[in-house]
Amino acid sequence: MTNFSRRAFALSGLAGSAVVLSGCDRINGNTAPDRLDARVDATLAEMFGQYGKTRSLAARSAGMLVIPLITEAGLGFGGGFGRGALRVGGVSVEYYNTTKANWGFQIGANQYAHVLFFITEDALALFRASDGWELGAEVEAAIYDDGQTFSTTTTSNSSPVVSIIFGQAGLKLGATIEGTKYSKMRIPDTL
Repeated sequence: MTNFSRRAFALSGLAGSAVVLSGCDRINGNTAPDRLDARVDATLAEMFGQYGKTRSLAARSAGMLVIPLITEAGLGFGGGFGRGALRVGGVSVEYYNTTKANWGFQIGANQYAHVLFFITEDALALFRASDGWELGAEVEAAIYDDGQTFSTTTTSNSSPVVSIIFGQAGLKLGATIEGTKYSKMRIPDTL
């Protein structure tokens, strides 16, 4: 009986996460480039307005991947989804989606904005050439919430990629083992 209960609990967590994430397409909007670009513009304006030091980070980066909204949910098993644009020289050159899968002790849901700053041309080229790039050890991560400021290590580090997370809403508790994957979207010319 105990094994059945644990298995049922795990399966219900997986099923619940799948149901929540199936709605992410509606939450994150459709894939029309003009809509994604408008969301990217608004996200960058918010980030630069709240965290002024990100302007210098943006100025010295070769490109930025901006995901305006990532939605995550989990109950034992979980995941997340978001869409955004790769900006090079202030112009959207490609569109990407991000997916996350995780498992562990967790419950809840949250949403946040995510920006990857590619500091070197090599890091940007590697990202663009890959078929499904994943976050790795070479990424400097910074999470900013209400009232926090950027540290000098974030704005002057030597990491080839800097990841910024901000604008968090919702609550997700627990420790997870997770992976984040970025994949190029194929958007038809006419929608």
